[in-house]
Amino acid sequence: MTHFEQRQTANRGKGMVVTLSRKIAANLYDQIIHLRPDWHSDDLNNGKLKVVMTASAADAGNLPQHHTTKRDRQILAQRLKDPDNELELVIVCDMWLTGFDAPCLHTMYIDKPMKGHNLMQAIARINRVYFEKQGGLIVGYLGIAHELKQALNFYSNSGGKGKLTLDQDVAIGLMLKQLEVVEGIMAGFDYQPYFTTSTGNKLSLLKAATNYAANPQIKERFRDAIASLSKAYALIAHHPEAQQRAEEISFFQAIQASLRKLEPSNGGLSNTEIETAIRQVVDQALVSDTVINIFEEAGINNPGISVISDEFLAEVEGMEHKNLAVELLKRLLKDEIKAQSRTNLVRSRKLAELLEDALNRYKNQVISVTDVMQELIDLGKDIQAAHQRGEELGLEPYELAFYDALAQNNSARDVMGQEQLRELAIVLVARVRQNASIDWNLKESVRARMKVMVKRLLRKYGYPPDMQAMAIELVLEQAKVFTEFEVEQLV
Repeated sequence: MTHFEQRQTANRGKGMVVTLSRKIAANLYDQIIHLRPDWHSDDLNNGKLKVVMTASAADAGNLPQHHTTKRDRQILAQRLKDPDNELELVIVCDMWLTGFDAPCLHTMYIDKPMKGHNLMQAIARINRVYFEKQGGLIVGYLGIAHELKQALNFYSNSGGKGKLTLDQDVAIGLMLKQLEVVEGIMAGFDYQPYFTTSTGNKLSLLKAATNYAANPQIKERFRDAIASLSKAYALIAHHPEAQQRAEEISFFQAIQASLRKLEPSNGGLSNTEIETAIRQVVDQALVSDTVINIFEEAGINNPGISVISDEFLAEVEGMEHKNLAVELLKRLLKDEIKAQSRTNLVRSRKLAELLEDALNRYKNQVISVTDVMQELIDLGKDIQAAHQRGEELGLEPYELAFYDALAQNNSARDVMGQEQLRELAIVLVARVRQNASIDWNLKESVRARMKVMVKRLLRKYGYPPDMQAMAIELVLEQAKVFTEFEVEQLV
């Protein structure tokens, strides 16, 4: 059990034990539960360990309690396939060795003579590509190396390509090489005190180290290097030499997890994935807190669009670690821009361009961390002002979106004036709502009618003819976003 638990610290996933007989499977279950009583549950939907087999009333002893019907096995299969379900380990004898697919399965313990096609089929249960799984691990108790070699030779002679096994010594060498690369990247920051100081100081050092790694000149190299290190480490986390370096590796992975938590919500990790990434931190007191919660540092419990306020921006401006402050602002602004793209296309595109321009100049060292932070703060204030602009014009969010689409043309603003454009935007929203069907944008005939309707309205309100074609396309794009929202509200 210690081996599997060590495996879990480096590469979260599921395991399977293959036994020679049903009796051995049942007895093994009893032995494991004796060591880990909290893994047991009489409920099919609960428990960390299960036996997958059939039994009859004629079977004696502890076999009948593990009998599963076809429906029971379907429930257990779904639990094992779900990476978030607590079922982590199953004991089988003959079932699930062929045709069963659980991508998060990454470890198999074989205590049963197997060879040839049957062995290859069993091994295939753990080689499915899944998320950040670095590879499957086979633990053989009956010396299956010879049979495995023969099976692999058969596979290769049949046209299979690629190296199917990785020697442990090679994996250790690769891990140490990648660790040296990461150490070189972090050489400018003195992190060694982390391993001997108190828990409170560890968190402060980890925060400072994350700020160091967030520097745009370091960040991408660090992320690539730690990804390679994690792949190598996940394969041999149980090896004594890997365990000796576990605390240092976990420190670097905690930095990486902290950086990833600051990524925009569409690309960042969930809390569960982050916890998995840092699970192997030796000091268990840090497991729940070691990922820097930059939002809490800024006095925010549940970050969202509403945090972009004068008070919040002032808090960020006063943060000690400027690189982390930039990462925080970047995430919040990207999330806000993504949210606005569901309402106001023109505004979201302008904001995205301004954000990317500032970040690119920062990354290329054209501007300093202080300068880019000020630009991002100003951008946050622009977003805040945009919300107020709709109220000042007396327009609902989607009416403002159509107004912005029409006002893209400077000559339209000059010729028509603000009030005329405002009235046109209100009428457009009403007409689009009346004329749009759920799938209007997919039907060319309906889209053509919508286009004619928009064109007539532009002409009626005196929109400049030379800019009508561009305005019509932009208005139709905005209409698509608007109708999609309307449909979502009805569902």
